[in-house]
Amino acid sequence: MAIRLNKTSVSEAAHETGPHTSVVFGGSGGLGGALTSALLARGGRVHAFSRSQAIPPPSGALTGSIDITKEASVAAAADQVQGEIDLVIVATGRLSGEGMSPERSFTALDPQALARSFEVNTIGPALLAKHFLPRLAKRRPATFAALSARVGSIEDNRLGGWYGYRASKAALNMLVRSLAVELARTRPLAICVALHPGTVDTALSRPFQRNVAAGKLFTPHESAERMLAVLDGLGPCDSGGFYAYDGTRIPF
Repeated sequence: MAIRLNKTSVSEAAHETGPHTSVVFGGSGGLGGALTSALLARGGRVHAFSRSQAIPPPSGALTGSIDITKEASVAAAADQVQGEIDLVIVATGRLSGEGMSPERSFTALDPQALARSFEVNTIGPALLAKHFLPRLAKRRPATFAALSARVGSIEDNRLGGWYGYRASKAALNMLVRSLAVELARTRPLAICVALHPGTVDTALSRPFQRNVAAGKLFTPHESAERMLAVLDGLGPCDSGGFYAYDGTRIPF
């Protein structure tokens, strides 16, 4: 499906109304860093928050530390961003590590690992929405986008397994849908969507890249540019949807 362009995209609106303000969560990660760099190249202010500053976000971003699973930390981050916000991208997520690993069978289900999956992949983005949706611009296009995963599509699930990651991303997709319904009541020009970045060559996917088809493993830069192009082509009528890096709509 070709990406359709609105009369006024979020990036174009920035030139009409003054400095564009973007906020990226996960700004020190491979994909979050690429998104931050791409937004800096577009101009305007870019805030990049991450849990650890061990790998700093790209130079030029306004940086800050955050633990998205702690509401006090999320609220403090919101206080650091001045004025209305044009774009929020949640580029956080966890598939393995810290007691988590994709389950091959229901016999591997572990309550603590499931809770951690939901804490990072669902509850964290929900807290970010709670504190940052009210900061979106009211009278011009604005966007809240959360990175999801195709494996979070219930309808598209043909293989099973990966219970915690699939379920937590499916829950994130439902949150995005509900958030979009409510957001439209106060900010009719804004959109709230979930994005599938494709399989990106980052630490999250590296252990699982063996069976990726040729041409389907993207660099962080490629994925970031594709997703920003998708966002530029979406409008209020698309809010609440789940979109892939090529603009196609993925079923929930």
